[in-house]
Amino acid sequence: MHASLNITSSDNAVSSQTIINKDGIAIYIDSLISEEKSKLFLLLLSKNIQWKNDESVIFGKHFITRRKTAWYGDRPFCYTYSKIKRAALPWTNELLEIKYIVEKNVSRKFNSCLLNFYHDGDDGMGWHSDNEKELKKNGVIASVSLGAMRKFSFKHKKTKEKIHLTLGNGSLLTMKDRLQEHWMHQLPKSKKIREPRINLTFRTICS
Repeated sequence: MHASLNITSSDNAVSSQTIINKDGIAIYIDSLISEEKSKLFLLLLSKNIQWKNDESVIFGKHFITRRKTAWYGDRPFCYTYSKIKRAALPWTNELLEIKYIVEKNVSRKFNSCLLNFYHDGDDGMGWHSDNEKELKKNGVIASVSLGAMRKFSFKHKKTKEKIHLTLGNGSLLTMKDRLQEHWMHQLPKSKKIREPRINLTFRTICS
């Protein structure tokens, strides 16, 4: 089963929609942050974040991702994803401002944030779940998108049902309850996208 949601962001209104309400919950808000403010955040984060390329060894071969990542938090939390281990850096002023906006909206505190920098549509992310052992089990993950609009997909692990939506500039996607246990998600590549996108996923590390 496939479902498509043609959701775009608007400067004049903030709307929300429940994307998934089975085996977990996903809620989308199309313009949590204004277009003007989102453009400013994109510029500042592009310059001020300590971006790094992820590296991995697969079948003896060394790979470096084109996509860049960064890991920030209340303390130097260690976080391992895709066999990559990072220690969190101290929050920047821009991250704290975005964190405040998100926490006010979802009524939840977060102690860490994983950032991804996608140069254009040639950068993407395959099917995965955010269920690393360091994360709070069945906790809330709040995902902010800045920059290029990108397609985003969910797939149920058992039924293979797929749900697609478009993540707009300044949008917020909240994932919670048992969503990571039952669903995977991906950011597919697209040759049509030539603009950059930054994604911030606010999380709770169990310390």
